[in-house]
Amino acid sequence: MSYFEILKLAMPETILTVAALAVLFVDLTVMRGVERAYRRRVSAALAGLGCLVSAIWLIQVPAAGVIGNGLLVMDPLTRLVKVALVALTALTVLISLDSDFTDHVGEYFALLLLGTIGMLFLVGSENLLMIFVALELTSVSLYILTAFNKRNPRSAEAALKYFLFGSLAAAFTLYGLSLLYGLTGSIGLRGIAGKLGGPDLDPLLAAALVMTLIGFGFKVAAVPFHLWAPDAYQGAPTPSAAFIASGSKVASFFILAKVLLVGFAGVEGGASWRAGSPGWVPMLAVIAVASMVLGNLAAIVQPSVKRLLAYSAIAHAGYALLGLAANSLPGLSALIYYVITYALSALGAFAVVSLVEDRAGDAKLEDFAGFSRRAPLMSLCLLVFLLSLAGIPPLAGFFGKFYVFAAAAGGGPNGPGLLWLVAVAIAMSAVSLYYYLQVLKQTYVGPVAAGLPLVGPGVGVQVGVVLLALGVLGLGCFPNLLVGPLTTALAAAGF
Repeated sequence: MSYFEILKLAMPETILTVAALAVLFVDLTVMRGVERAYRRRVSAALAGLGCLVSAIWLIQVPAAGVIGNGLLVMDPLTRLVKVALVALTALTVLISLDSDFTDHVGEYFALLLLGTIGMLFLVGSENLLMIFVALELTSVSLYILTAFNKRNPRSAEAALKYFLFGSLAAAFTLYGLSLLYGLTGSIGLRGIAGKLGGPDLDPLLAAALVMTLIGFGFKVAAVPFHLWAPDAYQGAPTPSAAFIASGSKVASFFILAKVLLVGFAGVEGGASWRAGSPGWVPMLAVIAVASMVLGNLAAIVQPSVKRLLAYSAIAHAGYALLGLAANSLPGLSALIYYVITYALSALGAFAVVSLVEDRAGDAKLEDFAGFSRRAPLMSLCLLVFLLSLAGIPPLAGFFGKFYVFAAAAGGGPNGPGLLWLVAVAIAMSAVSLYYYLQVLKQTYVGPVAAGLPLVGPGVGVQVGVVLLALGVLGLGCFPNLLVGPLTTALAAAGF
């Protein structure tokens, strides 16, 4: 393969790298000394332009191929997920336009792009070394973004906890991947699968599987690897928390699915009620149940909406794992649909929370009192996002849960044996509706808080929030807009 073909495969990441360097150069040279709000608009425009060009390249130049034992992989499924990640980054840039939490404007938008580059390399690789390097590039960017609000001591505390837990998780991941290489002599996922030698788990393979799941469990904030999430979501600048809850989740779940379905193919095991067998499926089933139960029950008692959304994210990680536990093509399709639609809803919810936080100084439940009278359009969008997270039709969240539950109930080799898992998920979904309605109750029924100004977000933020709401509504009313391309891409990718 020529260098030109390699560059063609890595062109989306290259475009974003150029955009990140351009943002830094313009902000630190040409824009130095200019008013902060103007610098923010210029930096956001450059970052958004980079995302737009990268997305156009992904859509219009259908490069395909594999480099160096899975070091870089481009197929229709990878391209679709990369387009989703770039779109989520562009929307994060839009909702950051009114957020005045730092003087380091260029560095903030450059880090958003660098984090996205890490995610793009992560989802576009089947090579253990590349996966680990991309994970660390993404993680370091997210650690810094979490600590970016120097005016808030909780931001530094949240970043420190995130970093310490992340470092421990990285150690587990690296050791698990090292054991895999030692057992198989290969660093390519497909090569590893061909040398595992059958469904029986020897002790070293079991250790590699457990350590790999611990590392990725941290990335998706699943129980019991979730302890960093509530503090990180609450202490981080809200746009940073939105980015962690959206793009990071999509990339992490996709690579987790690829590692398990491709690398650990043949050691799935089973999680049927009273008839399980050792493998990664029963481990995912246990993690999913713990995440759904703890996430939903803990969210009920949260006074802060950001912490509520953090525990909600933990619960949604449990729902998403059902699609992966199904170990089937419909399950993988449902998982990708679920995480993308969840990312849209979570990003939108955090965008509206940011508006309240900027005016009220916090994002407690009582700060949302009378929000519908102060910002009718934004409160309507919040309604769409929260009801989608709760799984109310005809919003995208409903179909996401429906597809995941259907896949777990009968879409794979576990068959109806996972019905017990679906029953737990349905019960916990009913619980989640309570705390989402608590936020909406304050928004629409609560009295207007005295002394708070009307919420008047800028045009860019309003456009971003409305686009997110339309995306959630559109993918709910017409789910085949995403399911159709997903099915085609999965078939072309050989799953």
